[in-house]
Amino acid sequence: MEQDIPPPPPHVLIFPIPALGHVNSMLKLAELLSVAGLRITFLNSEYNHDRLTRHADVCSRYTHRFPGFQFKTITDGLPMDHPRVGHKFDEVLHSVKSVTPPLLKQMLIDDIKPPVDCIISDGFMSFAVDVANELGIPIIYFRTISACAFWAYFCVRDIIDAGELPIKGKEDMDRLIKNVPGMETFLRCRDLPSFCRAEDPLDRNIQLFMSETRSSPRAQGLILNTFDDLEGPILSLIRTHCPNIYTIGPLQAHLKTRVPSGMQSTNGFWEVDRSCMAWLDKQPPKTVIYVSYGSITMLSREDVMELWHGLVDSNKRFLWVVRPDLISDRDGDQSQIPEKLVVGTKERGYMVGWAPQEEVLEHQAVSGFLTHSGWNSTLESVVAGQPMICWPFFADQQVNSRFVGQVWKLGLDMKDHVYDRKVVEKTVNDLMVEKREEFVESTDRMSKLAWKSVSDGGSSSCNLDRLIEDIRSMSVRASTDK
Repeated sequence: MEQDIPPPPPHVLIFPIPALGHVNSMLKLAELLSVAGLRITFLNSEYNHDRLTRHADVCSRYTHRFPGFQFKTITDGLPMDHPRVGHKFDEVLHSVKSVTPPLLKQMLIDDIKPPVDCIISDGFMSFAVDVANELGIPIIYFRTISACAFWAYFCVRDIIDAGELPIKGKEDMDRLIKNVPGMETFLRCRDLPSFCRAEDPLDRNIQLFMSETRSSPRAQGLILNTFDDLEGPILSLIRTHCPNIYTIGPLQAHLKTRVPSGMQSTNGFWEVDRSCMAWLDKQPPKTVIYVSYGSITMLSREDVMELWHGLVDSNKRFLWVVRPDLISDRDGDQSQIPEKLVVGTKERGYMVGWAPQEEVLEHQAVSGFLTHSGWNSTLESVVAGQPMICWPFFADQQVNSRFVGQVWKLGLDMKDHVYDRKVVEKTVNDLMVEKREEFVESTDRMSKLAWKSVSDGGSSSCNLDRLIEDIRSMSVRASTDK
């Protein structure tokens, strides 16, 4: 009697936009799907793959642990020496949209083997739906931003049609926006995504973000790195347009529940300086403010100096990530750094080029997070139960910071303020001393809800299982069709 041969595992192509925050989230998803037995091909830009392999052992770590896991690379259309940070990052998005579609199609036909059963594409690449439909491959979107930011993006067309854009100068920044359902009572002009500040509604960035987000219902499903207890009301509104949503976050918490301790992956574009962990070990509990602006935000030298003064003048301990490319105008006279800052940092501060952020936020010495409000950083802070000082810069960060400060009550939204040493000093003391008690209860409660969502029977855990089963069903249907 012949034994039944089990079918091969579904083959999933995961394709992020070439930005570290997107790559990091989608690598976490790739790891979770691999643990479930799915075969993964991860398609990265040549530039980002070079950065990852230079500073992390991503290739060996994934391919050795998961048979069949493979990395493929594709050009983003820009020269390797393009900076890809700050406002230059817009050029990456437009370049990818321009050059990638025919390359992706060719790779799916000729280069990626075995044939792909399902594509999980970054939801900012609508061309992937066109390619998938042409080749008859099911596709699911993954938007790596928050649900609230996604919904604000989705409603930009309605905001424009209602005459609420463009913004008419500084005096207009506190005007309430009435055409984002669910946010009518608290979303101001200043809280809209940064691209909404363009003077012309036909600005190419407004049109790009708007059209890409509006294409989301074309995919078979939408993955969001969030959880129902955090963004439930907004998720209900999104489901009126995208009914099949998989809320599977926080991904980093999910990994800790499904991947054995010590085997979770870390990925970065810079070499991690672990000396900061030894420094934290020497600090008293709940005394350190952690400062980091993510992977692409840039500051002027003047802003860096004001921030530095404020941190030192607060008399609080601080751990500050100063990326090699953080400062936009590095040609300034470095000899002008005041002795007070050098001494103050030696006494109470520590600076590194890149830190193991999840570990830092979970360390007992850390008592708060001064952040740019990127979604990965925000979620990591939520999971760790750390209150936030939010100083957003662009894209989704304005919306995230408004929800942190006004809706979830998990920190202070500082987008109204320019960098000033007195403001920084006061804000750090407010978070860590004056207003600390009012944040402890809300951050602790939300952290517990985050962990509950990824536990057995939790909403995110059930949604991840549903995603895996849906992908398996797609694979079965595909093999039947053949």
